[in-house]
Amino acid sequence: MSGSTIAPPVEVVRSLPGPAGYMCGLTWDGTWLWHSDQDAARIFAIDPADGSVRRSFAYPDVRADLGYADGKLCQIGGRPKRILLIDPVTGRTVGSKPVRPSNGRVTGMETGPEGVWLCLRAPAVIQLRDFETMTVQREHQVVGSPSGLTYAEGHVLYAEFEDGLLHAVDAGSGRMLSTVRLPGHPTGLAWDSELVWYCDFADRRFKAVRLPDVLGG
Repeated sequence: MSGSTIAPPVEVVRSLPGPAGYMCGLTWDGTWLWHSDQDAARIFAIDPADGSVRRSFAYPDVRADLGYADGKLCQIGGRPKRILLIDPVTGRTVGSKPVRPSNGRVTGMETGPEGVWLCLRAPAVIQLRDFETMTVQREHQVVGSPSGLTYAEGHVLYAEFEDGLLHAVDAGSGRMLSTVRLPGHPTGLAWDSELVWYCDFADRRFKAVRLPDVLGG
């Protein structure tokens, strides 16, 4: 794995129960962790203090990760996959963004200061796109089979479900900075400015690790 060495599993410093059984997306709006579950066909607002559900609404189009931008939830969903813009108060879809080519490869997303970051499979890449036009501004080839993605302080983090790995990539250069093992099988990722949260699909829990531990610091 170029530019990285797999370290022992990182320490989980927080763990909260998930509200349902098929954990997909995870994001942070500054107050709550928002989570989408495919089998439950719902989106939940989770209190990070105790894991309680503060709000939820039915959403049948959940297919992958969840993001947050400009006051809207951004769910990867529908057929073909696209980014569905959701009012978090009403639960209504208020718009959508196509992810072209429409081949179902996109699995993860989160916004950063330069635009929206996506991860795609087969071949595995991470892309920076302009959120208005959805045109590709930057693309980096990566390893593995990405399942979820978040952005943290100039780093793009993406997970691998099967192998239980979390990779950190320099957002500017695309250089692989580190790879760590996570307990469980990660899907959605979120960064709350202090901790990196992930959905552990196997354990049906939200778990959190420290960013310096991920980066090897």
